[in-house]
Amino acid sequence: MTEEKIREVFPQLNPKLISELAAVSKISELEEGTEILREGQYIKVIPIVLKGLIKVFTRQEGKELLLYYIRPNESCIMSFSSGINNRPSRIYAVSEENTTALLIPTDKVPELSRQFPDINTLFFNQYNLRYTELLNTIQHLLFDRMDKRLHDYLLEKASLTNKNPLKISHREIANELGTAREVISRIMKKLEAEGKVRQHPGTIEII
Repeated sequence: MTEEKIREVFPQLNPKLISELAAVSKISELEEGTEILREGQYIKVIPIVLKGLIKVFTRQEGKELLLYYIRPNESCIMSFSSGINNRPSRIYAVSEENTTALLIPTDKVPELSRQFPDINTLFFNQYNLRYTELLNTIQHLLFDRMDKRLHDYLLEKASLTNKNPLKISHREIANELGTAREVISRIMKKLEAEGKVRQHPGTIEII
């Protein structure tokens, strides 16, 4: 079953690598809201999302900042880097919805990399993807007004989860954007007046 699922998600991988991954890894079913990783934790497994969505964020002085989402066929490259170097995590990771993930033990990765160079290509592609996403996050923080950041965030959230309206509170949004709930509430009223969103009890609809 594990081998079949890996082949479905990564048909381009060497069949022998797929067999090895199936032999050393396990598939885990994570309920929505499951904490997968926290700051300071030593990483023993590297997750690859097969189905669902994982949120990766940082936290400083009680405030959170969303870094990126891990979608199907993707991995957390910060987990990969910390895991293979035996360094504590600097990020948090939580399942955004019910998620199926392949968990690869970090101590197996060096040998897999030596035997199967295409696994390196897989992770190098993830580095490029995350680097681009983090640059975009920095650009939004430095140059975009909060109303644009909020609207873009809602559009991305709806696209990633395939849900509209979104079941989310102003406080949750504030946490992910690294700001105060009062700021989000004020800007949400502005977006509603501009006809970009509709607010309902407990949900936000993107128009």
